[in-house]
Amino acid sequence: MKPSAEVVAALIRREGKFLICQRPRNKARALLWEFVGGKVERGETKEEALVRECREELGITVAPQREYMQVIHDYPDLTVRLTLFECKIAQGEPQKLEHEEIRWISPEEIPQYEFCPADVTILKRLMRDR
Repeated sequence: MKPSAEVVAALIRREGKFLICQRPRNKARALLWEFVGGKVERGETKEEALVRECREELGITVAPQREYMQVIHDYPDLTVRLTLFECKIAQGEPQKLEHEEIRWISPEEIPQYEFCPADVTILKRLMRDR
C-alpha cells in the first residue's frame, strides 16, 4: 500500500495576482510550480502547519482565512490530500528560502507554467473564479 500525506498550501493574493513557487531541483516533482505549503506534522492543525511551512519556506507569517478547496491526488509514489487555504500575509515579504523561484502571476498566466498535477483542479477553479 502506498503512503499518504495530509498536505496544506496557501493561496496568497496581491493586486489581482497570486503567489506560486518552483519546487527545488533535488525534491520529488523537481522544478514544477506549486502553492507554498507542505505536510501536516503529527499534533498540528492544518492552519498551524501552514503557518509553519510559510515561515520556513518564504520567511513570512500568514493568517489563514478560509478553506478554498480540497483535492485528493494519487501520485505514483504517494497519495496526497491537499487543502488550499486563502491566506493573508500578516508579517514579512516573501523570500526565496527553499524554492528555485517565486512569482506573482495572474490567472491568465497559469498556462505558461508547469504545475504539480495535484494543483490542476485548483488552477481550473482559479481561472473560472477570476
